[in-house]
Amino acid sequence: MKKDKLHIHWYPGHIAKAEKKLKEQLSLVDAVIEVIDARLPYSSSYDNIAGLLNEKPRLILLNKSDLTNKTELVPWIKKLENTTGFPVIPTDAKNSKDLSIIVKKAVELSEPKIQALMAKGLLRRPARVMVVGMPNVGKSSIINKLTRTSKTKTGAKAGVTRQQQWVRINPQLDLLDTPGIIPMKQDNQDVAKKLAFVNSVSENAYSNEIIARELLDVLNKKYADEVKEFYKVDELSLEEISQARNWIVSGGKPDIERTAAYILKDFREGKIGKFVLDDVSEE
Repeated sequence: MKKDKLHIHWYPGHIAKAEKKLKEQLSLVDAVIEVIDARLPYSSSYDNIAGLLNEKPRLILLNKSDLTNKTELVPWIKKLENTTGFPVIPTDAKNSKDLSIIVKKAVELSEPKIQALMAKGLLRRPARVMVVGMPNVGKSSIINKLTRTSKTKTGAKAGVTRQQQWVRINPQLDLLDTPGIIPMKQDNQDVAKKLAFVNSVSENAYSNEIIARELLDVLNKKYADEVKEFYKVDELSLEEISQARNWIVSGGKPDIERTAAYILKDFREGKIGKFVLDDVSEE
């Protein structure tokens, strides 16, 4: 079956304001925690993040690592550490075992700025760290994990956080939460579709059917056997999966819209399997 042409676009007015505000707030912080979706270590990282952050030191968190194959993350961790020169920690909102190391690394990255201020005669203050990342990579959930509360506003849809807010982690660390930042335009449709896969793009920007077909294509190239086994089909297509699940509309036709919605939901919740969709050789 011929696929409709993919084209994802957005005009997020609040993103432009958020990016401007982020640049204004950089002078208030010592370091940055960049949150990336571990399923998309390349595609969910903001293009030219170093330039956007004015070369601030940063800790990179590969969030939602519980939805990935940990073995596949290892080369990504090495690559990101080598290319950025900053520490990279795989994490997820459900596991609190890495809390102390995240806080420790954030404070360490802030120490040079604090020492410079103390050299000028100022008293030591808590490290001030900004949290940034694309919508729905789990920034607010990470902050909630760090604070062990729900002081920040979280949600399942892209772009729930709208206002910047300070959150006290402990006497040594304050975090500044920020709205999700996505590019003002997206010329790379391969990256755009992957962001849609993980719900980092507004649902108004794409068709479920087209994105579900694209997702099946990507999964078929890397994880065909696992996905076919999950859906009990011989071929990865919306039509085959619809028939296998008996999702049929009048006239005996496959319910494509329902099938597409369920496939995206199954993937996003990690039901199909644990995947890393970016290839480590991508630049």
